[in-house]
Amino acid sequence: MGISYQMLLYFFWLILAVTTTGQDECSEIKCGRGGPAVRFPFKIKGKHPSHCGYPGFDLSCNENQQPVLELPGSVKFIVQKINYESKVIDVSDPDNCPQRSIRNLDISASPFNYYTLSVYNVTFFYCSGSSSPTGYDRVTCLESTPGDPVYSVPSDSYIYDSSDTILNCEKMYDIFSVPREIVYDRSDVLQLNWTRPDCWTCEFEDKKCRLNTTSTKNEIECYGKLREKTDVGKILLIAGSVLGTIVIVILFLAFYSTYRAKRIQEENQARVEMFLEDYKAFKPARYTYNDIKTITDDFKDKLGQGGYGTVYKGKLSNEVTVAVKILVNSKGDGVEFINEVGTMGRIHHVNVVRLVGYCADGYRRALVYEFLPNDSLEKFIFSENGNKDQSLSWEKLHGIALGIGKGIEYLHQGCEQRIVHFDIKPHNILLDQNFNPKICDFGLAKLCSKDQSVVSMTAARGTMGYIAPEVFSRNFGNASHKSDVYSFGMLLLEMVGGRKNVDATVEKTSQVFFPEWVYTKLSQGEEPVIRIDEDVDPTTAKKLMIVGLWCIQWNPADRPSMRVVVQMLEGEDENLTLPPNPFAANKGARMNVGMPGMPFHEHHLTVISEAEESI
Repeated sequence: MGISYQMLLYFFWLILAVTTTGQDECSEIKCGRGGPAVRFPFKIKGKHPSHCGYPGFDLSCNENQQPVLELPGSVKFIVQKINYESKVIDVSDPDNCPQRSIRNLDISASPFNYYTLSVYNVTFFYCSGSSSPTGYDRVTCLESTPGDPVYSVPSDSYIYDSSDTILNCEKMYDIFSVPREIVYDRSDVLQLNWTRPDCWTCEFEDKKCRLNTTSTKNEIECYGKLREKTDVGKILLIAGSVLGTIVIVILFLAFYSTYRAKRIQEENQARVEMFLEDYKAFKPARYTYNDIKTITDDFKDKLGQGGYGTVYKGKLSNEVTVAVKILVNSKGDGVEFINEVGTMGRIHHVNVVRLVGYCADGYRRALVYEFLPNDSLEKFIFSENGNKDQSLSWEKLHGIALGIGKGIEYLHQGCEQRIVHFDIKPHNILLDQNFNPKICDFGLAKLCSKDQSVVSMTAARGTMGYIAPEVFSRNFGNASHKSDVYSFGMLLLEMVGGRKNVDATVEKTSQVFFPEWVYTKLSQGEEPVIRIDEDVDPTTAKKLMIVGLWCIQWNPADRPSMRVVVQMLEGEDENLTLPPNPFAANKGARMNVGMPGMPFHEHHLTVISEAEESI
């Protein structure tokens, strides 16, 4: 009995040693009993030392013992939940009116993004009691007087043409790029996510994260153990019932071993479930090569192939279909690849293809994108033999052009850093089930600051027929975001003509550059006759032609910005004027820089009148 007692004392000493060594000043703590556990990258002011959290992730406890997150614009939200594996934080407005708070929120100045695919520009209207239009979303928390409703309307939508139109109401203000569920009063919880800092390297080694106090660059360091090996409270409770006998201590250890194994199994299952939830929410995730093989069913369904690699259709679940691009010639240590993925993961726009995840397994690398069922714009505007089953109406073409323009404008102005695509063309415009356009393939893109007017490059990049002259040769200026404007203009003119501006199959005799032919017709007051076999909308066709000609001005300084281009596409047709002739002084220049004659032969139009065949 004495031996058993000594062994039990030793056991208690070991437990106390574990509990002592397991504590650290950066351990998880809470504001109140029911609140979320706070640990790196978050820290609670006054309870954690400064190195326990990352800049911008400071929380404070309010009088109700709730954690509070303050964002740029003096916007404060109550933290409801923190998911460290998915890097998602659920917050709510203390006044239960996030529509009022997010008006002042500058989310781009914070380390967070909105965790949603649906981001909208919305206008709020105040209506008196005598004017209550129907069919609009009502936002009750913004109503100062009962019976005087406030409605939210998408800023780019059409106003209903009815007697009780909302135009009789008073506009309050606009809110730009905000989540749909908050603006339309359909949820009290706002979800934010973060991409930096990323502690996966430390967590892979089963260690914790904290700021490196010896570094001035906000670097993180790994320390300690992420998962404790013992549950001290339960072990002490069970150990108290086995006093005086070695046999009971052994039974306790056996019981704890079984409990721990079950706990690990439950944690693994929870991790798998969270992984699947990330898929459904289209959060960029990192996959292994075996994951990629599973998603594509061992590369069973091939969608296409090119110099970039091969694209396969895959499934993350029964509800979510994706397109998986297996990259070729992937070399190096992968730093540039990971940086590009991190940049793509921050792009959230309805007209830019969403990156679901990526694989960087040694030299085997892949990108996983949302799947768009209608393939590329190229299939519809270059349909062979005038196949009407694949033709698009002029109204749809205008909507697609406007969507592409808004997507490029977002890349140039809406991101933290300006993104210049350098490969805008029909093949890189994908269409969803409703024919909404989404820009894809950022393999040639370059990042620069918004105040930087010149993009440095060592060689030309892009696709012949869409490359701006300054990208092809520095003799014509410096490459910049205006180079994307040129490519967009060439794309617009191809959408109008239903054919390529550059066609290598045409013989060199009697060639006419299609955009130049369009300009000649418009400058002479004539309407270019194109796509006669369809229901032609001359007003829309002329608008797309004029905007396209403005975009392909030879001098980059003469081209409008993408913001102005979008305004031109949205504006009234009578306000559009024909730009200066971009071809008069540059016919020889096109040939001198090695750009092809950009041939256009009139028989490539679907139908051309006899009078026009003499050109």
